[in-house]
Amino acid sequence: MADFETGLARTPANHQPLTPLLFLERAAQVFPEHLAIVHGALRRNYRELRERCVRLASALAARGIGRGDTVAALLPNIPEMLECHYGVPMAGAVLNTLNTRLDAATIAYILDHGEAKAIVVDRELVPLLRVALAQCRSQPLVIEVDDPEAGEQARANTLGALDYEALLAKGDPGFAWLLPRDEWDAITLNYTSGTTGKPKGVVYHHRGAQLLATGNVLSASMARHPVYLWTLPMFHCNGWCFPWTVTAVAGTHVCLRAVRGAAMWSLMAEHGVTHMCGAPVVMATLLDTPAAQKRDLKGQVQFVVAGAPPPEAVLAAMRAAGFAVLHVYGLTECYGPAVVNEWNSAWDARPAPEQAKLMARQGVRYQALEALDVMDPLTMQPVPPDGATMGEVMMRGNVVMKGYLKDAKATDTAFAGGWFHTGDLAVKYPDGYIQLKDRSKDIIISGGENISSIEVEDALYKHPAVALAAVVAKPDDKWGEVPCAFVELKPEASATEAELIAHCRQHMAPFKAPKQIIFSELPRTSTGKIQKHMLRGQVRA
Repeated sequence: MADFETGLARTPANHQPLTPLLFLERAAQVFPEHLAIVHGALRRNYRELRERCVRLASALAARGIGRGDTVAALLPNIPEMLECHYGVPMAGAVLNTLNTRLDAATIAYILDHGEAKAIVVDRELVPLLRVALAQCRSQPLVIEVDDPEAGEQARANTLGALDYEALLAKGDPGFAWLLPRDEWDAITLNYTSGTTGKPKGVVYHHRGAQLLATGNVLSASMARHPVYLWTLPMFHCNGWCFPWTVTAVAGTHVCLRAVRGAAMWSLMAEHGVTHMCGAPVVMATLLDTPAAQKRDLKGQVQFVVAGAPPPEAVLAAMRAAGFAVLHVYGLTECYGPAVVNEWNSAWDARPAPEQAKLMARQGVRYQALEALDVMDPLTMQPVPPDGATMGEVMMRGNVVMKGYLKDAKATDTAFAGGWFHTGDLAVKYPDGYIQLKDRSKDIIISGGENISSIEVEDALYKHPAVALAAVVAKPDDKWGEVPCAFVELKPEASATEAELIAHCRQHMAPFKAPKQIIFSELPRTSTGKIQKHMLRGQVRA
């Protein structure tokens, strides 16, 4: 037997930590003049993008921010957000992108919990940050971005803080930026939506970010120099790692501050967009754009969608409009999409209703995910592949998070038995494809945002007229699904639908509030437990 170990050691010559930061180095070296960023009238090539990212790393380091420090970003999909995905970890720091739709109290909690040393904020979001900072225990360095594409009113907001461009001007373009000492080092920090209490801090490492980014290349069929339209928020799981994916293949990042139908069609036509990602609501926005505002596309656009599966009519409309739809599934804990509905060309000949049924399945594991199964969470045994027996979706591999920041108990629970427990319930088919059937945590995914039915119910119970409340997901053509509340009022009490919705909006981020209130007696079991499955059936009937 040959000895494959003696004298064969790991050295810098044969072993380097994986990191997506080197994607930018390669793109800038090989394609320095290739268009990297489009934003309004702004055009930047890869040489310029790389220089700005290095300047950012240098300027942060000069202010004492380095390995293990957290830098938060409260930004829309603008070039500065993309630069943060490289410049912050190039300083050795950890990037914490913040959901711009969160309320100030939640943002304050995240800034404190993540111990942010600095925060980069777009001036449009300064009023939100101002309220959040007033609730923070410590005050991070504030760096303001004055984006020319923002409106005059938005640009007038300021805390009088450090200007982003002034910060970069002090950075050294020759700065020797930091590679991770180990690929297990943290690269980003992403917070869950707080569906079961306080948001949990999900820690990503360089290895996982590199692998998921290249996994996207394979799953989304990306050739060299794709043109990617930023409709998916970069604050969502670091834009599903596409800030690194697109750069890996020297593509063009077409930035967009807000998802608007006419703007998307215009940018797609003008720049020859090849790829985009988003929730079903983005599809609806595209399809609902008035005909006069739509444009002829230069070629087919690959649309990667997560969330509720697109119904047959939407799939047909997207194909007719020039889009190829790819259905993916994932969670914050697995860097975004880690499961893909890998389409079999033999299915093209099947009737449209059957194709839609196949498309509704979440699919099979990404190349970057080592294992995916549907298992009995008690026995940890796989369920039979009969398309009927439900179990919990479990994952294991290099694109599963390091764990939850400062929460060893939750981390241990999530990784019990050597698998990551997603909390999602599914069935498995004979061909190995999985399909979600329910969510054990009662989570509603609306427009790509996670909403806890428990959180909405708690808000309803704070209203003096509410005796009982149950919230379920109601299918919605635009948002995929929305919260629908069933309410029993107290004897002789009264409340209107509008009143209860307004009440909820006062106690949570507005997007979490129910879109419909149904006043009725709630079905219960013999022990008094509300039968939510009956309510789900009612809204889906």
